[in-house]
Amino acid sequence: MDASLTQIAVYLAAAVIAVTIAQRLKLGSVLGYLAAGVVIGPWAFGLISKVDQVLHFAEFGVVFLLFIIGLEMQPRRLWALRRSILGLGGLQMVLTTVVLALFLGWALALSPAPAFAAGVSLALSSTAFAVQMLAERGEMATRHGRAGFSILLFQDLAVIPILAILPLLSVGQSQLSIIGGLEKTGTATLVIVGLIIGGHYILKPVLRVVAATRMQEIFIAMTLLIVVGTSAIMQAVDVSLALGAFTAGVLLADSEYRHELEANVDPFKDLLLGLFFVAVGMSINLGLFLERPFALIGLTVALMVIKGVALALLGRRYGLRWRATRNLGAYLSQGGEFAFVILSTAVADDLLARPEADLLVAVVTLSMVLTPFAVKASSWLNKRLESPDSQARMYDTPVDSEHAVIIAGFGRFGSTIARLLRAKRIGFTALDVNPEQVDFVRRFGGEVYYGDASRVEMLRAARADRARVLVLAMDDPEVSLTTIQVVQTHFPGLKIVARARDRRHAYQLIEYGVTVFHRETFRASVALAGDVMQALGYGGEEVERTNRTFRRYDEARLREHHQLADDAARQARLDRAAIAELEEQFERDEAAYAATSSDTRTRTRMRQASKS
Repeated sequence: MDASLTQIAVYLAAAVIAVTIAQRLKLGSVLGYLAAGVVIGPWAFGLISKVDQVLHFAEFGVVFLLFIIGLEMQPRRLWALRRSILGLGGLQMVLTTVVLALFLGWALALSPAPAFAAGVSLALSSTAFAVQMLAERGEMATRHGRAGFSILLFQDLAVIPILAILPLLSVGQSQLSIIGGLEKTGTATLVIVGLIIGGHYILKPVLRVVAATRMQEIFIAMTLLIVVGTSAIMQAVDVSLALGAFTAGVLLADSEYRHELEANVDPFKDLLLGLFFVAVGMSINLGLFLERPFALIGLTVALMVIKGVALALLGRRYGLRWRATRNLGAYLSQGGEFAFVILSTAVADDLLARPEADLLVAVVTLSMVLTPFAVKASSWLNKRLESPDSQARMYDTPVDSEHAVIIAGFGRFGSTIARLLRAKRIGFTALDVNPEQVDFVRRFGGEVYYGDASRVEMLRAARADRARVLVLAMDDPEVSLTTIQVVQTHFPGLKIVARARDRRHAYQLIEYGVTVFHRETFRASVALAGDVMQALGYGGEEVERTNRTFRRYDEARLREHHQLADDAARQARLDRAAIAELEEQFERDEAAYAATSSDTRTRTRMRQASKS
């Protein structure tokens, strides 16, 4: 007991001292925890020796972190990220695995199977490091934050089939072992499905019963039971503990107890996550710096460069700006904690020799240590590449007002809305991220502030808690969706009306629960089509009737078909059917109009005949 108490005191003292110094130096808490681990670990002062046991226990910090993220990720938000998870995440795994396997095969003289095992292990990034740093800097809701989280989530899912594939690559494995690996994959899939179904129908009713006791300590115990119990189930079928906790969090994201659950888990998460980083620091094999310094440093730099470049290129392919792609590459350039599991499995299956596996474990650990520096370098580079004006310009602080309306985006769309509101003496607070636009409007007496509406701090400064309506009029659909997430999380009573840039953006708005929106070119296009008909000789009444029918029909189909936005083939079939149906509607309207006109002419002739 005395030894255990001494070790706990050592952990706490090292963390307090190292993190305080790191924060003073503006290096971030993660680097402080890592430094504390290096100092007390077996390769420095040797105050702690059983690193594997500590690291295994400290993984619960990652588990609690993913549970809290799941609580904030409602199912419809997760569904909205499906393309990023499967598309961006899948491409990242394939591209980085192939490139790293080729590079490691050349650098370490590995045959194809061991090279693949090494490449796929290093293709995984650290969920704990990336998410913690994104959260510390308030960047989880940014475009690179959402893209990074999608990639990390796909990687957690990919661990299951990776562990099943490894036995297939080993020449010495029997057919029975291969079948066993496939059976484990099937079992894991069934357990995840069962967890989703059981969690949906069991967890919420049980929470209501526990909450009815009105005993805070019992509710805390229930919260811990959910996280630990889910992790135990996942561990039994060789699935990522963190993935199980994330699934449980998503299932409870719509629960009325979501905030209470988060408050209960948060203290445990922070403490155990700090312990995880300390354990990673302790596991750094400083002996390899003396034995193979050039190999260790060279492979680490190569790993971070390859992953950073691959992530930047994929980010550009998915529409991210260069600033966001640089951030994405910096945050996810390290190896991940699952590499330890995959490399140890590869050694057990005789795919990798122990010396190469130990070297790669050291590379992963060193890349984690260097990640905070990579993030700071990315931030410095972004500032250097920005214009001097944008570097010096700070966001405005809106005046203390209680306007009922906030307009996010003051370009050609938002300014038109503002002019109409001003004509009706309706007060509003306008925000825009374009400093030139803000300065131009202010020269003409407009009340608009330079600020990013997707930042919760800016919305609070604009008194979003007192406003009634938020108008989303910005150009960038992704920023629009990010702002919706922030508002729904922090200002649920604020009504959102939005500008939809195109039909796809309209589908996304529906998925996010926004019911009031207008496509920016739709009504103008329909009106212009009516002008074309009039120029061809059609009557004004027929043109108006045609436009009205088309608008009503298209808006109805928009809401009916939004769930098929990503199914191109089925969407095309429905569009063809919709055109045929619309033609039939026009024919029915024309027949009804003709019949009405005929009746009107008949009644007119009868009145004229009676008068004569």
